[in-house]
Amino acid sequence: MSTDFSTVCANSPLEEYVSALGNLLRERGLTVSCAESCTGGGIAYAFTSVSGSSDWFHQSWVTYSNEAKQSLLGVKADTLEQFGAVSEQTVTEMVQGVVANSGASAGISVSGIAGPGGGSAEKPVGTVWFGFAVKGSLTTEKQIFSGDRTAVREQAIHFAINTLYQRLVAE
Repeated sequence: MSTDFSTVCANSPLEEYVSALGNLLRERGLTVSCAESCTGGGIAYAFTSVSGSSDWFHQSWVTYSNEAKQSLLGVKADTLEQFGAVSEQTVTEMVQGVVANSGASAGISVSGIAGPGGGSAEKPVGTVWFGFAVKGSLTTEKQIFSGDRTAVREQAIHFAINTLYQRLVAE
Protein backbone atom coordinates (compact mmCIF):
# COMPACT_ATOMS: atom_id res chain seq x y z
CA MET A 1 0.00 0.00 0.00
CA SER A 2 1.38 3.41 -0.99
CA THR A 3 1.29 6.47 1.23
CA ASP A 4 -0.08 9.84 0.27
CA PHE A 5 2.22 12.66 -0.86
CA SER A 6 1.93 14.71 2.36
CA THR A 7 3.17 11.70 4.36
CA VAL A 8 6.07 11.23 1.96
CA CYS A 9 7.04 14.90 2.36
CA ALA A 10 6.96 14.69 6.13
CA ASN A 11 8.86 11.39 6.35
CA SER A 12 11.52 11.65 3.66
CA PRO A 13 14.43 13.81 2.61
CA LEU A 14 12.18 15.62 0.10
CA GLU A 15 11.62 18.56 2.46
CA GLU A 16 15.36 18.67 3.04
CA TYR A 17 16.00 18.78 -0.73
CA VAL A 18 13.39 21.50 -1.18
CA SER A 19 14.94 23.55 1.63
CA ALA A 20 18.43 23.03 0.22
CA LEU A 21 17.20 23.89 -3.28
CA GLY A 22 15.47 27.01 -1.97
CA ASN A 23 18.58 28.12 -0.09
CA LEU A 24 20.73 27.59 -3.17
CA LEU A 25 18.31 29.51 -5.40
CA ARG A 26 18.07 32.32 -2.83
CA GLU A 27 21.87 32.55 -2.45
CA ARG A 28 22.31 32.79 -6.21
CA GLY A 29 19.43 35.20 -6.73
CA LEU A 30 17.57 32.69 -8.92
CA THR A 31 13.91 31.75 -9.19
CA VAL A 32 12.10 28.66 -10.45
CA SER A 33 8.76 27.91 -12.10
CA CYS A 34 7.37 24.62 -13.37
CA ALA A 35 4.89 22.93 -15.68
CA GLU A 36 3.49 19.62 -14.53
CA SER A 37 1.37 17.02 -16.22
CA CYS A 38 1.41 13.59 -14.54
CA THR A 39 2.56 15.03 -11.19
CA GLY A 40 -0.54 17.24 -11.06
CA GLY A 41 1.00 20.08 -9.07
CA GLY A 42 3.01 17.90 -6.70
CA ILE A 43 6.26 19.76 -7.36
CA ALA A 44 4.59 23.10 -6.65
CA TYR A 45 3.04 21.60 -3.51
CA ALA A 46 6.48 20.46 -2.34
CA PHE A 47 8.00 23.87 -3.09
CA THR A 48 5.30 25.76 -1.20
CA SER A 49 5.46 23.40 1.78
CA VAL A 50 8.69 25.16 2.78
CA SER A 51 8.46 28.49 4.56
CA GLY A 52 10.03 31.31 2.57
CA SER A 53 9.52 29.67 -0.81
CA SER A 54 8.00 32.88 -2.15
CA ASP A 55 11.58 34.19 -2.29
CA TRP A 56 12.48 31.74 -5.06
CA PHE A 57 9.34 30.01 -6.41
CA HIS A 58 7.41 32.02 -9.01
CA GLN A 59 4.55 29.90 -10.34
CA SER A 60 3.40 26.62 -11.76
CA TRP A 61 1.09 25.34 -14.45
CA VAL A 62 -0.69 22.01 -14.29
CA THR A 63 -1.04 21.31 -18.00
CA TYR A 64 -2.60 17.89 -17.97
CA SER A 65 -4.36 18.11 -21.33
CA ASN A 66 -2.68 18.62 -24.68
CA GLU A 67 -4.83 21.73 -25.15
CA ALA A 68 -3.43 23.24 -21.93
CA LYS A 69 0.13 22.45 -23.00
CA GLN A 70 -0.53 24.30 -26.25
CA SER A 71 -2.49 27.31 -24.99
CA LEU A 72 -0.55 27.98 -21.78
CA LEU A 73 2.99 26.93 -22.68
CA GLY A 74 3.15 27.18 -26.46
CA VAL A 75 3.71 23.48 -27.16
CA LYS A 76 3.12 23.00 -30.88
CA ALA A 77 0.26 20.79 -32.08
CA ASP A 78 2.70 19.19 -34.54
CA THR A 79 5.01 18.20 -31.67
CA LEU A 80 2.16 16.52 -29.80
CA GLU A 81 0.91 14.76 -32.93
CA GLN A 82 4.32 13.54 -34.04
CA PHE A 83 5.93 12.65 -30.70
CA GLY A 84 3.09 12.55 -28.15
CA ALA A 85 2.66 14.32 -24.81
CA VAL A 86 5.19 12.01 -23.15
CA SER A 87 8.29 12.83 -25.15
CA GLU A 88 11.55 14.70 -25.04
CA GLN A 89 10.27 17.16 -27.62
CA THR A 90 7.15 18.00 -25.59
CA VAL A 91 8.95 18.56 -22.27
CA THR A 92 11.49 20.70 -24.13
CA GLU A 93 8.75 22.98 -25.44
CA MET A 94 7.01 22.90 -22.05
CA VAL A 95 10.09 24.08 -20.14
CA GLN A 96 10.79 26.73 -22.77
CA GLY A 97 7.22 27.98 -22.28
CA VAL A 98 7.66 27.96 -18.50
CA VAL A 99 10.74 30.17 -18.60
CA ALA A 100 9.35 32.47 -21.29
CA ASN A 101 6.00 32.96 -19.52
CA SER A 102 7.25 33.22 -15.94
CA GLY A 103 10.50 35.11 -16.25
CA ALA A 104 12.07 32.61 -13.83
CA SER A 105 15.75 31.83 -14.19
CA ALA A 106 15.11 28.08 -13.84
CA GLY A 107 12.30 25.84 -14.99
CA ILE A 108 11.10 22.27 -14.66
CA SER A 109 8.67 20.43 -16.92
CA VAL A 110 7.32 16.93 -16.47
CA SER A 111 5.06 14.70 -18.55
CA GLY A 112 4.57 11.00 -18.09
CA ILE A 113 2.40 7.91 -17.88
CA ALA A 114 1.54 7.28 -14.23
CA GLY A 115 -0.87 4.44 -14.96
CA PRO A 116 -2.47 2.15 -14.44
CA GLY A 117 -3.50 2.52 -18.10
CA GLY A 118 -2.07 4.52 -20.97
CA GLY A 119 1.17 2.65 -21.45
CA SER A 120 2.43 0.90 -24.56
CA ALA A 121 5.40 -1.27 -25.52
CA GLU A 122 7.22 1.88 -26.65
CA LYS A 123 6.17 3.97 -23.63
CA PRO A 124 5.33 1.69 -20.71
CA VAL A 125 3.53 2.86 -17.57
CA GLY A 126 6.10 4.64 -15.43
CA THR A 127 7.74 6.46 -18.36
CA VAL A 128 8.31 10.09 -17.40
CA TRP A 129 10.14 12.79 -19.34
CA PHE A 130 11.61 15.84 -17.60
CA GLY A 131 12.84 19.17 -18.93
CA PHE A 132 15.21 21.39 -16.95
CA ALA A 133 16.21 24.93 -17.85
CA VAL A 134 18.80 26.80 -15.80
CA LYS A 135 19.84 30.27 -16.94
CA GLY A 136 19.35 29.41 -20.61
CA SER A 137 20.85 25.92 -20.51
CA LEU A 138 18.28 23.25 -21.28
CA THR A 139 18.52 19.50 -20.61
CA THR A 140 16.05 16.64 -20.74
CA GLU A 141 15.94 13.28 -19.10
CA LYS A 142 13.75 10.19 -19.25
CA GLN A 143 13.08 7.88 -16.35
CA ILE A 144 11.02 4.72 -16.07
CA PHE A 145 9.64 4.36 -12.56
CA SER A 146 7.94 1.32 -11.09
CA GLY A 147 4.95 0.88 -8.85
CA ASP A 148 1.37 2.05 -8.86
CA ARG A 149 0.13 5.49 -9.95
CA THR A 150 0.95 7.11 -6.62
CA ALA A 151 4.44 5.60 -6.51
CA VAL A 152 5.24 6.78 -10.05
CA ARG A 153 4.06 10.31 -9.26
CA GLU A 154 6.00 10.43 -5.97
CA GLN A 155 9.18 9.20 -7.65
CA ALA A 156 8.77 11.78 -10.42
CA ILE A 157 8.40 14.61 -7.89
CA HIS A 158 11.46 13.50 -5.95
CA PHE A 159 13.48 13.07 -9.15
CA ALA A 160 12.55 16.51 -10.51
CA ILE A 161 13.48 18.35 -7.33
CA ASN A 162 16.65 16.35 -6.74
CA THR A 163 17.78 16.72 -10.35
CA LEU A 164 17.29 20.50 -10.40
CA TYR A 165 19.23 20.71 -7.14
CA GLN A 166 22.06 18.58 -8.58
CA ARG A 167 22.17 20.64 -11.79
CA LEU A 168 22.49 23.86 -9.77
CA VAL A 169 25.20 22.42 -7.53
CA ALA A 170 27.19 21.30 -10.59
CA GLU A 171 26.92 24.74 -12.18
